[in-house]
Amino acid sequence: MYAEKVLSGMRPTGRLHLGHYHGVLANWVKLQDRYPCLFFVADWHALTTAYDEPGTITDNARDMVVDWLAAGVDPAKATLFVQSQVPEHAELHLLLSMMTPLGWLERVPTYKDQQEKLTHKDLTTYGFLGYPLLMSSDILIYRADKVPVGEDQIPHVEFTRELARRFNHLYGREPGFEDKARETMKKLGGKGAKLYGELRTRYQEKGDGEALEQARALLHEAQSLSMLDRERLFGYLEGGGKMILVEPEALLTEASRMPGLDGQKMSKSYGNTISLREDEESIRKKIRTMQTDPQRVRRTDPGDPDKCPVWQFHLIYSDAGVKQWVQEGCRSAGIGCLDCKQPVIEGVLKEQEPMRERARQYEENPRLVKDILAAGREKASALAQETMRDVRAAIGVSYD
Repeated sequence: MYAEKVLSGMRPTGRLHLGHYHGVLANWVKLQDRYPCLFFVADWHALTTAYDEPGTITDNARDMVVDWLAAGVDPAKATLFVQSQVPEHAELHLLLSMMTPLGWLERVPTYKDQQEKLTHKDLTTYGFLGYPLLMSSDILIYRADKVPVGEDQIPHVEFTRELARRFNHLYGREPGFEDKARETMKKLGGKGAKLYGELRTRYQEKGDGEALEQARALLHEAQSLSMLDRERLFGYLEGGGKMILVEPEALLTEASRMPGLDGQKMSKSYGNTISLREDEESIRKKIRTMQTDPQRVRRTDPGDPDKCPVWQFHLIYSDAGVKQWVQEGCRSAGIGCLDCKQPVIEGVLKEQEPMRERARQYEENPRLVKDILAAGREKASALAQETMRDVRAAIGVSYD
């Protein structure tokens, strides 16, 4: 079937912070060494809530991509591009909207959740209601089978799977499908066709999962089959039709443990962030002035690290020896709060040093970022156009 692909995107909200790095970017860096990856700037998604203030999107997108590159995302390994520069996203979104039940959109958990949180915004727009469909189009247009998400985003992936399934059910049946499938079986050879038929019967009549896996392996290994042949026989095996859109799987990622400077989740809205590539002196000042255990008023007062936001940083940046030193020193008042904060400062600066170094060339020569995104757009466009040719043909829409 189609090749493995990972797809993920981020809204351009400006410079990224350590929460983004530990929650998303560090995982992207690992994934790019394991799979073909596409990472995109979700600028159209930004308009779903910022439609009345679009002027900042372009600058925010550029800053965000520099942060990606600084974090170690490698354009030689992954495809980086801007969503709006590949118009097939919008075309697939439009065509899918024709067959997406309204109730599917209204039941997406984040729909009401975001409306309740963003009460200062008028979100009674189709764009906001339909953003899960646009998100699904982003995935389906590249036939990506893996989407790295946190637990709260799993419903979006399941929504996308249902859409792909519905589309394939409605439009994946080509005229004379079963006759063509039986004819295609002959390309497996006498023994191969017989084995495929037996495995298909065992799966469809008895629900034999092992038979399904054996049949899939047989099709994957068959050198005599074209891509279209495989699609047809996979559909015939599973009781469907030709697979046009791929059902993605959620690639569950660990929730970020990165706290903010006040102990809450690191977020721009809380004003408690440390940005990637932030000035060293600014980082020192922010960490030195972090609030600590409120019960520790004087230097001689014993404290409790578990009640101190600084301890949350030690869990990320300090080794076992430093953690023990903090626990014993704080509880006995053997160390002061500034002493406790110094290893955290050193840990953050050490982490950011290579980021600043990698970012320097892009800061000094913005054209490099444009070239990376242009090259990424070409690669992404080729994949998107291939999908849209199949989608148009299935629906019966032709621009020729």
